[in-house]
Formats: sequence, C-alpha cells, structure tokens
Amino acid sequence: MSVNKVILIGNLGRDPEQPRVLGQNNTRRVLTISLATSESYTDSKTGERRTDTEWHRVELWDNLADIAHKYLKKGSTVYVEGKIRTEKWTDQQGIERSGIKIRANNITLLGSRNNSNENDGAQNNQSQEQSATNTPATTGEEHNVNGMDDLPF
Repeated sequence: MSVNKVILIGNLGRDPEQPRVLGQNNTRRVLTISLATSESYTDSKTGERRTDTEWHRVELWDNLADIAHKYLKKGSTVYVEGKIRTEKWTDQQGIERSGIKIRANNITLLGSRNNSNENDGAQNNQSQEQSATNTPATTGEEHNVNGMDDLPF
C-alpha cells in the first residue's frame, strides 16, 4: 500500500492569472498558483528567531481553477490537499529539467475579502470561508462552495 497526500496551509504569492484552456474541445481549465508556507523556529546556537519559507507550485483543474481565479488574490490564505507530481521537460537551451508540483484535489479558502464591492451572489458581507473539492469531470459531481466563519489572519 502507498499514499501520496500533501496538506498545505499558506499564502498566495501573487494574484492568480486567467486559467489556461486545454483539451480537444477546450473543456479543461488549469491554473497554477504559487503558495508560500512558513515555519518559524529559534536557532539553538544563537537564540535568534528565524523563519524559513518554502514556495510550492499548486496546479488546480477545472472548477478549482475557476474558483481560485474568482476568489483568490495575492496574500490569500489557502488550505490545499493534493498529491505530489514530478514533471520533466526540456528547456529552451535543450537541457532536461525536472520539478515538483502539487496537484490539488481540494482547496479551502481561509480568511475573508474585506471589500464588499467584490461580493457577488455567492458571498455576503460577513466573513466567509470557501471550500471546493476537485472531482473527475466524468462523475457529474458538483464542487462545493460553502460559506462559514473565517479564521483570523
């Protein structure tokens, strides 16, 4: 038995771009976000307080891509569940490269949008948390977006 599961809570490093449209019938959408996670600790030798930040490339597909594009912005706090994927490619100089990305299958948007002008029918003026799960397009399942109180940030 094996498990490939990643759980991250972090902040977006930049505003999401428009999802790329893929597939034979332009029916698939993909969006990659840059997520920062930080860990604080005290250096045992110097006693100095330090923070290490890791950057993660998170790939969101279909409805998750749409939700992220609509609701996320630079600095948004996001809970992500997914799996690690390794990709290989050849760069413009012909050098073979590899990298790691997280393919999300669930995101929960933590925090709130403070600008009430950005609210639409899916949100009200109260603080909210948005949650979505990525399921295969063939299942016909809808992605959940539920409003709940937010966590402070």
